[in-house]
Amino acid sequence: MARSPWSGTASREELAHWRGVAERVAATLGEDALARDRANLDPTTELDLLRESGLVNLLDPAEYGGGGGHWESAFLAVRILSRTDASIAQVLAYHYINSGNIGFNTDPAKRVDWYRRTVEGRWVWGDSVNPTDPNLVLTPEGDDYRLDGLKRFSTGASAGDVILVNAVVRGGELDGRFLFFALDHDREGVSYLGDWDALGQRLSASGSVRFTDVVVTPDDVLGVGTEEPFSTLITPGIQLAFGNLYLGVAEGALAQGLDITRARPAAWFLSQADSYRNDPFTQRIVGEFASKIAAVEALADRAGRAFDEVIALGDDVTAEIRGEIAIEIAKLKVVSTDVGIEVANRIFEITGSSSAKSSTGLDLFWRNVRTHSLHDPVDYKKLEVGAYVLNGELQPISLYT
Repeated sequence: MARSPWSGTASREELAHWRGVAERVAATLGEDALARDRANLDPTTELDLLRESGLVNLLDPAEYGGGGGHWESAFLAVRILSRTDASIAQVLAYHYINSGNIGFNTDPAKRVDWYRRTVEGRWVWGDSVNPTDPNLVLTPEGDDYRLDGLKRFSTGASAGDVILVNAVVRGGELDGRFLFFALDHDREGVSYLGDWDALGQRLSASGSVRFTDVVVTPDDVLGVGTEEPFSTLITPGIQLAFGNLYLGVAEGALAQGLDITRARPAAWFLSQADSYRNDPFTQRIVGEFASKIAAVEALADRAGRAFDEVIALGDDVTAEIRGEIAIEIAKLKVVSTDVGIEVANRIFEITGSSSAKSSTGLDLFWRNVRTHSLHDPVDYKKLEVGAYVLNGELQPISLYT
């Protein structure tokens, strides 16, 4: 079996298909996104929508019943959903990365069973892997392990079907190494604390999870963490998902802002225009935003296609190739963060004071992108790019680089 379960790149037909699916889902989510954000509940109904649409199985190989799609299609779906509901887009993005570990970190001989189960169950994969909160410990007990500890920021865990977890082994032949493993949602000893109380991304089900004497069997294990280049592509993958998430937020904020502006009567009393939409200052801002978004979109599309090309290399991925794609994606992370925050913040300059009403919900875009863009400081992505461009230096491999 080939090292990489993905080959080639997405065709126009594939991209068009998943674009259509994602746009239909995004339209449904957009009908009540603000009301659901305010309710601040786990997105169980929303995940059913993702299951029924086929989006959750987009990346799973067709021979096992999956969508047989590529990562470029998956990131496009994340971008489109972010235009109306960045919380659900985040859950989907993390699902792709979490379940992607089957392809990146699982022995090819064990992949078949994992893929068949995740496709047949239409599993949504949450996670409990926050690398800045390494408080989980695996203790060997015979052929099994016992898992204990608390992990914050566990996206999708409380609402999904399985949880991807990584934890450090204490004792035994794998002492000091960390394992990737997946637990079913209702595994005994797993407690969902429901303490996610952020400014934005309120429906991302990102609360803390406590593990108490949880039994982890060898059948639960996906793989052992290494710095082998192909297996570590999972990290540039999540960074690429972030870039598309922020781009989608910018697109969504601009789209709603245009609707509001077009409906505004008259114009500012000092303006010589007959309406706000014809005011040169309004048109200047819109032109600036549309141009910046187009530039980020071009970079995101290029990075998505390049990521699939690297993945298709399988065992031929070298540390240098892995580093180069990580830098390209870091560039996207830098500009998508800046443009996402800028557009979501400054869109109010063309929509006016009445658009600041809570009932309008235009603030949802800013709250979402501001919250998630703090996930890891963008300044460090700028340093990654700068160190590489200046000195050819790559950062040490981690779950953030």
